[in-house]
Amino acid sequence: MATKRQKAPALAYACQTKEDTQSAICELGLVQRELTRVETEINDQIAAITDSRKVQIEALKMRSEALLKGIQTWCEAHRAELCKDGGKTANLITGEVSWRQRPPSVSIRAVDKVLETLRALGLDRFIRTKEEPNKEAMLADPKTVQGIAGVTINTGVEDFAVMPFEQEVV
Repeated sequence: MATKRQKAPALAYACQTKEDTQSAICELGLVQRELTRVETEINDQIAAITDSRKVQIEALKMRSEALLKGIQTWCEAHRAELCKDGGKTANLITGEVSWRQRPPSVSIRAVDKVLETLRALGLDRFIRTKEEPNKEAMLADPKTVQGIAGVTINTGVEDFAVMPFEQEVV
């Protein structure tokens, strides 16, 4: 089945002359600065609202932590009763509690010393050697890798950017 190709949306505005383009760049700068002012105003309002409610927020966080600890304490003491059929979840009408075993994990401090010890003990199987193509070397010598399947050297990619001038008032 052939996939349908979507058409690009029609441009709402296209400059017709150099003067149109200059005016559009000027207007773009005005719009971007106004957007920044609006975003800043919104962030100021959010900060003011958060600040005005910080006492309530902290009290709610503390109450939430206390409730969680109280629930966990009771549930731990009654786990056998709650999970009598060997499950890991108990339905308590108003909600569920569950216990989940985290998968095993390894944490390593002082990586260099651990690597040194592993090598000294002949435990090289616990040392990973990562092989990967050296892209920097390929960019430095693109002719050598030209024609290798899976390798493409991208050159001449061009991005378009518009940066309206802004005057800083001192």
